Amino acid sequence: MNKLERLKKITTKPALANLLEVNPSFLTHVLYILKPNTQYTTFTIPKKSGGIRTIKAPSVKLKSLQSNLSKLLLDCIDEINKSKSLEEKNYKQTLSHGFVRKRSIMTNALMHLNQKNVLNIDLKDFFDSFNFGRVRGFFIKNHNFQLDPAIATVIAQIACDDNKLPQGSPCSPVITNLITHSLDIKLASLARKHSCIYSRYADDMTFSTRKSVFPQQIICQEGDHFVTGKNMNSEIVRAGFSINENKTRIQYKDSRQDVTGLIVNKKPNVKKEYWRTVKSQCHSLFRTGTFTKKTAAGVVAGNIKELEGQLNFIDQVDRFNRPRQKAPLNPIYQYKNYGNDKTPLLSGREKTFSKFLYYRLFYGNTKPTILCEGKTDNTYLKSAISILAGSYPILASAKTRGSAYELLIRTVKYSKRTRFLLGLYGGAPYLCSFIKAFEKHYKFHKASKPKCPVVIVLDNDSGFKNFPKILKGIKSATPHPTTLESDDYRNAEFIHVIHNLYIVLTPLRSKGEETDIEYLFDDATRLKQHSGKCFNIVDKRNDETDLSKDAFAKHIIKAQKASINFDGLRPLLDRITSAINHYN
Repeated sequence: MNKLERLKKITTKPALANLLEVNPSFLTHVLYILKPNTQYTTFTIPKKSGGIRTIKAPSVKLKSLQSNLSKLLLDCIDEINKSKSLEEKNYKQTLSHGFVRKRSIMTNALMHLNQKNVLNIDLKDFFDSFNFGRVRGFFIKNHNFQLDPAIATVIAQIACDDNKLPQGSPCSPVITNLITHSLDIKLASLARKHSCIYSRYADDMTFSTRKSVFPQQIICQEGDHFVTGKNMNSEIVRAGFSINENKTRIQYKDSRQDVTGLIVNKKPNVKKEYWRTVKSQCHSLFRTGTFTKKTAAGVVAGNIKELEGQLNFIDQVDRFNRPRQKAPLNPIYQYKNYGNDKTPLLSGREKTFSKFLYYRLFYGNTKPTILCEGKTDNTYLKSAISILAGSYPILASAKTRGSAYELLIRTVKYSKRTRFLLGLYGGAPYLCSFIKAFEKHYKFHKASKPKCPVVIVLDNDSGFKNFPKILKGIKSATPHPTTLESDDYRNAEFIHVIHNLYIVLTPLRSKGEETDIEYLFDDATRLKQHSGKCFNIVDKRNDETDLSKDAFAKHIIKAQKASINFDGLRPLLDRITSAINHYN
């Protein structure tokens, strides 16, 4: 039985709690003891068009409940769409693009490329238009749901505050999409009838056409203002909305057309001035370590997290466009012809983002950056540190009655994007390339010297074989303690490579035998079972019949860390601590 069928059948709060994957007592505690109206923090943010937007941020407990409700409803939507014909599914899924799986402002903008006219309409007080009764009534009456009234009431209680859907709740957008879907279908049908295209992103509705002027049934201009077609306006009003006439505008082919903040004249793109500002701020950051930004109150110090968010947004747009570009005619520029270093393939904006990521992680890092060979190593280290925090105050601040636990190092999560932009994807070959290019990237930045080190943690096994040759070619590379031979890297407590770059290896066995990080766990930990499998001792490990590294890290080390003996990792944590102290 799928989730929608289960939701339609349940009639009690405990059954709903189980479907939401929470304890029934937790649901009761949040809704009827704490009560939702006491669990919001209200603040305002400025709108781009002027004025302020009120945001209500739910408490951690209420937000987790709302997030689970959002996930449940999205799963129900997926199940509803699966039951439709392919043609109907493709048509209806392209109407709403906000807070929908596999949809975004990019897919919304893509709907309206190369059009002669683009019309933007904003729905007034969108979220305030959905009151408690409307939300509850939808889940009772809608033919896809038809829920028990008691269950519909609880869903509305989770979602609503002050008799409306609050902006800031993770389930508000999903519910607005469900309720507004019938309006989307009617407006899309009207648009198609008059050779137009329709889409919606939250409260922003967009129509576009290749006709020289919009059909009067959609909109017409009377004097200095626009008048929406009679049928269209009546559908919007009947659905319980009103149009914010101050934001209604038509953008013509010979001017800049934007849809939900993206330019759509030729391809989805950010505004030129937006990119110029970000690029200028990055240039200042690389030279001085600081940058400024202009606000309504004047020039203020820039926030690096905000700048990172802007660069991520620009990169998201570029990633969306890249597969749609024509392949270069010259075969030497093909992606497959490049090794770990893809720098020659980067666009100007991608090169700037690459430099920013390097600065953020390895030059201007405010915490020591730990680079491991793979994601499982990150899990091992973070789990061990969280349990042993009291012994390693330089790696984490232990949780006390007056303060929360805080990890004082930063790990890097590898992805296809880190591979493309930074040449980092885990594994010895990528880390070898990283060490070779470190000096070149370091010299590019002119800001004051890094405050924190970068520590590469490696297995002391056959995978290290290519590193000694690289280290011998770097004059400053020194194993510590310095009483060791200059090339005795495998027995070093740590290796200071160059500038703020260090290498730490897993300790060798007593007889000088090789080790990997999994060797540092005791037999009792390696032999813990998940789904009838264990990771096995290092000498008897079988990749085909034993638990994988990913499963061992996730289901044994991370999930059961409170009962794991991490003493075997202390020598490795001691070495990381020594490297950090050496740089300090």
